Amino acid sequence: MTAAETLRYGVIGGGMMAREHIANLALIPGSAVTAIADPDSGQQALNAEAAPDAALLADAAALVGRDDVDAVIVASPNHTHLDVLEQVFAGPPRPVLVEKPVVTTPCLGERLTALAASWRAPLWVAMEYRYMPPIAALREELRKGVAGPLKMLTIREHRYPFLEKVGHWNRFNANTGGTMVEKCCHFFDLMRLILEDEPRRIYATGGADVNHREERYGGRCPDIIDNAYAVVDFAGGARAMLELCMFAEGAWFQEEITATGAKGRVACCIPGPERRVGGHAREAMLEISPRAPIEPRRLPVPVDPAVLGAGEHHGSTYYQHLRFREAALGRGAVEVTLADGLKAVAMGAAAERSIAEGVPVDL
Repeated sequence: MTAAETLRYGVIGGGMMAREHIANLALIPGSAVTAIADPDSGQQALNAEAAPDAALLADAAALVGRDDVDAVIVASPNHTHLDVLEQVFAGPPRPVLVEKPVVTTPCLGERLTALAASWRAPLWVAMEYRYMPPIAALREELRKGVAGPLKMLTIREHRYPFLEKVGHWNRFNANTGGTMVEKCCHFFDLMRLILEDEPRRIYATGGADVNHREERYGGRCPDIIDNAYAVVDFAGGARAMLELCMFAEGAWFQEEITATGAKGRVACCIPGPERRVGGHAREAMLEISPRAPIEPRRLPVPVDPAVLGAGEHHGSTYYQHLRFREAALGRGAVEVTLADGLKAVAMGAAAERSIAEGVPVDL
């Protein structure tokens, strides 16, 4: 590793996801966090512990103007992404990794597309679930043709409720885009990625039935849903289904993904973070089930404990950063484009509309 290959990162947003990025960058040689911008003093105190050599700044504009930042990570609240990116685009061109959802509504996506049209540096949307080792293993088996042409894809997530954030911004659809955008954009992105196809219609049903019912913020009750089903028809004839439940902390696996074709099926099961599921270590599993001969196999998918301990997303943030680094250094392509991020938002927004109106929504 030469000095020229050291990437100096500036992080905009200083909450839990920002610290996950910082913790993972600490595992990657040639990475240095030089600046963190966040207006909240409490968050910055935690950031000082996570990155003691970084300059702590009050706003994005101060970070954009620095000359010791080679790449920018945007990890601010969802509803601020467009404004933050506008400030970043006004500065010198440098690689940007922006957290999901890249915006909260498709209309804002149109504005962002116009703003980004003249950007001359890599712009990568952080759909880190693509990089979970069990999901990568599932995709590798599918590439081998184990399942044949895919006809069905099922994604199930049973997990803990949304965490508390500064100012409780994540309790309201206006700030998050809605649960189907904020949380489920990951899964809509995986549908497109795994099926290698584009969605044509979404029908969803869901509700706010258990979580946050007794909470009040400025007299307002949270309006985010906590459970849903969504069915997606794809252009090539395949179908995908999402099942989300956010009051199911006791599930052994947090995510289960099953891809089924004419020749068989491949599934992966992913445990939640140990500190969220009672502190019990659980290993991810890959299941390969050919139709003939009937010889299903289950294989563990191990992940380095240091990588697992650096975040909440089963190692995916670390592996995503390895790939982003290659793009930032000019040695690889952007693997999750702005168009990918916006399509996931559009699917989530369509699902939210379907839930609200009780009708299928064409894309």
